[in-house]
Amino acid sequence: MRLDKLLSECGLATRSEASRAARAGKIQVNGIPALKPDWKVDPEKDEIVYCGERVLYQKFLYLMLNKPDGYVSATEDGKDPTVTELFPEEYRRQGIFPCGRLDKHTLGLMLLTNDGVLSHRLLAPKSHVAKTYAFSVKFPLSNADISALEAGVDIGGYVTKPCKVSLSNPKAGQITIVEGKYHQIKLMMQAVHNQITSLERISFGPLTLDPSLTRGTWRPLSQEEIEALRREAHTVEKNP
Repeated sequence: MRLDKLLSECGLATRSEASRAARAGKIQVNGIPALKPDWKVDPEKDEIVYCGERVLYQKFLYLMLNKPDGYVSATEDGKDPTVTELFPEEYRRQGIFPCGRLDKHTLGLMLLTNDGVLSHRLLAPKSHVAKTYAFSVKFPLSNADISALEAGVDIGGYVTKPCKVSLSNPKAGQITIVEGKYHQIKLMMQAVHNQITSLERISFGPLTLDPSLTRGTWRPLSQEEIEALRREAHTVEKNP
């Protein structure tokens, strides 16, 4: 791989910035100044230092965010702040995007990545990846309401797939769905004549929201979490 391409993919420098840094002697490969941007490197074996810091190459990024209120699930928006703005510039340069959407005022777990294939497999309508939300509603939910929600309700010409609802009190609990229609949970509650007052995603497939993450903070996924996501995506691919 070309040195400038690697630095670009890592989000550390554009091709032109890498070229200038190389000419200025600010890049080393295995302790030797790399004076040309087209220097061939092996990111798996070579030690690369850019402006005094060692470069750790990752082709794909997998990041867990505890989404705060007021941010939209997009890479750019003309009106509101986006979830990608919560990450360093070098990650945005690497093309991270939200894997799925949460409403502007919905909180909690989001996966951001630049792995388009994995994201597509997890989000495809046929995938049925489970997503669990903690919720509260305006009015108490009856047993009949819960039965209706779990069986599937009409949310405007579409009947939702079966889900699981568990209550911690008559006006709060958790709901697990396997699809992601626009405003789905809010519309489901409206279908049983109720209203969501708070909503937080706490799990997505094999991922569970890290309780150490405060609102607006993030961390890279562990290798175990990445492998669990890949297994989930592989299962989806094998069982359409």
